[in-house]
Amino acid sequence: MIYKIFIVIIFLFASFSFKSDTEVSPKITTKKLIVSNVLSNIDSKIHSIYDSLQTNQFQLPNEECFAEALKGFYALKEKGAIKKDILTLIDFSLSSNSKRLWIIDLATDQILFQSLVAHGRNTGEEFANNFSNSPESFKSSLGFYVTGEVYNGKHGISLKLDGLEKGINDSARKRAVVVHGADYVSESFIKQHNRLGRSQGCPAVPVEFASEIISMIKDQSCLYIYHPSLNNLKQPRLIS
Repeated sequence: MIYKIFIVIIFLFASFSFKSDTEVSPKITTKKLIVSNVLSNIDSKIHSIYDSLQTNQFQLPNEECFAEALKGFYALKEKGAIKKDILTLIDFSLSSNSKRLWIIDLATDQILFQSLVAHGRNTGEEFANNFSNSPESFKSSLGFYVTGEVYNGKHGISLKLDGLEKGINDSARKRAVVVHGADYVSESFIKQHNRLGRSQGCPAVPVEFASEIISMIKDQSCLYIYHPSLNNLKQPRLIS
């Protein structure tokens, strides 16, 4: 009788061990699947948001550019680096003669504004193709920024910017790279010179829209300046 009980105990122990071993692999697999689903859902979510954008008679930005901006926006939002659901997107792959600045409300998926925007004088003529983080370079800096304080300077109402990518744009405040209005950012200037005017590195906007633009994007919102040369940067490298 004792022998039979001993056999039963061994059988039950073996069955439990086998069950535990068979359960380990599915748990690991499920965890990997969850991570994989999250990563794949990011791209599908971006595409869905892009398709649902309400243009309000403005043009849509390029989807690849928008996708890069949105990935960075989510990363910055998660880290608490930005507070608002406003994304300002500047596409420096486009001609300076085109309206290559978009302000997008990601809470309502609406394009709020589209505008001309200048690049630095040493960044290029009609097209932007040379960038720098160095003081006195008179070049634009790419990447992700957070909007800072509003102030009145030599260009009137202006908005300070803090660069969030080390070695790419983190000298923005020291360089006094700000959003401001400029009379060389206008359709009339383009007609006279066949290209938009250029700044000393600031993303300058039309004088008549400067106050409106700054009001929309102030108070720690995300601003992203895109160019294909940054395609290998999948998310912002935040300064700690």
